[in-house]
Amino acid sequence: MKIILTQEVSGLGSPGDVVEVRNGYGRNYLLPQGFAIAWTKGGEKEVQTIKRARSARDVRDAEHAGEIREQLDAVKVRISARTGTGGRLFGSITPAEIVEAVEAAGGPKLDRRRLELPGHIKAVGQYKIAIKLHPEVHATFNLNVVEAKK
Repeated sequence: MKIILTQEVSGLGSPGDVVEVRNGYGRNYLLPQGFAIAWTKGGEKEVQTIKRARSARDVRDAEHAGEIREQLDAVKVRISARTGTGGRLFGSITPAEIVEAVEAAGGPKLDRRRLELPGHIKAVGQYKIAIKLHPEVHATFNLNVVEAKK
């Protein structure tokens, strides 16, 4: 099945890419979740629109990605969340919350879809968060999740 990706899917491609996937994966997961649209001849025009939008919000080049990586190294990201017994969180920390915390700490504006979390963050502690800034540039930063004052 040929599809056009509308969002970043790790291991598959970037928005605007036309990829071939198994029928079940496309029909049961990618299309209903909004990660892709079915490929058609008219869809080729939509590919150009998606690629233009991606290039507008994408990191300009590897040098710019390196600058963003340096900014991330200098920032200390901290999120306070409500906890229960044993340091367990009520719910989990989302990528959107992490991006907000980076900006609040004086860091760069990031795309939440490019974050690579080490699983669900459901407890107080230190976490290493990876982000794909550019196809050749990856960065990591530390996230400190602390208990909120009651």
